Amino acid sequence: MPDTVENKKSTFDEFADSYTRTMERRIRALETERQLLEVQRNKLEEERDNLKLELQKLRQPPLFTGTLQEVLDDNKAIVKSSTGPSFVVVIDSSIPSETLTPGARVALHQRNFAILEVLPTSRDPLVRSMEIDTKPTESYEDIGGLKEQLQELRETVELPLLNPELFEKVGIEPPKGVLLHGPPGSGKTLMVKAVARETKATFIRVIGSELVQKYIGEGARLVREVFSYARDNSPSILFIDELDAIGSKRLDIATSGDREVQRTLMQLLSELDGFSPRGDVKIIGATNRVDILDPALLRPGRFDRHIEFPLPNQEERLEIFKIHSRGMNVNSKVDFAFLASESTQASGADIRAITQEAGMFAIREKRTMVTFDDFKKATQKVLDKKGSFLARMSQYL
Repeated sequence: MPDTVENKKSTFDEFADSYTRTMERRIRALETERQLLEVQRNKLEEERDNLKLELQKLRQPPLFTGTLQEVLDDNKAIVKSSTGPSFVVVIDSSIPSETLTPGARVALHQRNFAILEVLPTSRDPLVRSMEIDTKPTESYEDIGGLKEQLQELRETVELPLLNPELFEKVGIEPPKGVLLHGPPGSGKTLMVKAVARETKATFIRVIGSELVQKYIGEGARLVREVFSYARDNSPSILFIDELDAIGSKRLDIATSGDREVQRTLMQLLSELDGFSPRGDVKIIGATNRVDILDPALLRPGRFDRHIEFPLPNQEERLEIFKIHSRGMNVNSKVDFAFLASESTQASGADIRAITQEAGMFAIREKRTMVTFDDFKKATQKVLDKKGSFLARMSQYL
């Protein structure tokens, strides 16, 4: 009998322990589930709050833009709306006073015209794309000849940016702008890129034809934005290539398109006049046709220094041949002095084309070394093609 009672008690204890463990596991599972539900509830509450804010924003009336003209007393200002008229409006108290400067773009309430926020400065995508993000790879070692031209350009652009105190000590103003002119392929753009690399300034390249726009006033607006962009990203070099596209002489008799180009030119003249010579923005213009430029562009005070890029002489052509062939697998018997003497009237670009053509002749014959014969054939091909082209063009000039 006692054994039976003890057996029953032992069985009950085992059952109680098992039941207790089961309930403890259940409690832990419920506690975990409760924590997960709390996390989920917090996420849903956060999402609900965000949706409320979005709904509140959607219910707000649309805003329109204006230009701040003057800040008045009593938290008021004069703004010119995008539709034309000017208004005296109230400034929202949350806007910092230091951001309210004349000319700033502001967002106005549609009903009461109150200033609700200051907007960032608008930039035309075309203007932003003119900046060269990566530094040019060209260096002074890539320039053959042109020692005097390089010295003058460095004095005009590099020296005022890197050592402005020298001009202050001497007591003179550095040249405001520099105009590079010479035949095509004479190294104008190459030299500008090399200087931009050495100064580590923001390099902005503009092609003159990009400033010629279809609609009235668009070209002048682009000129204003380009110069403003150069100021905001100073120190910078603003390089206007093919300047003759907008800088040709103004005529009394002109079409509507010519008059629009002239408006763009007048805006360019105005911007050049407004620049400080000691500023951190340097202006470089380049053209192949300096003879057709408007005299107003050439006078001192705009492009103060004019640098002519002539065709290279024999010694300079030899140097250019060596520069463009230094990375090539060239036979040691190649006589570059002879090639330089035979390539009269060749520009630096022509010599570069000759070295490329010589390499192509070697590749055509499945060779890895460029011979003197390849260079002679390439010289004849490039210069004959250039001569026949100039002969054909002379019939139309």
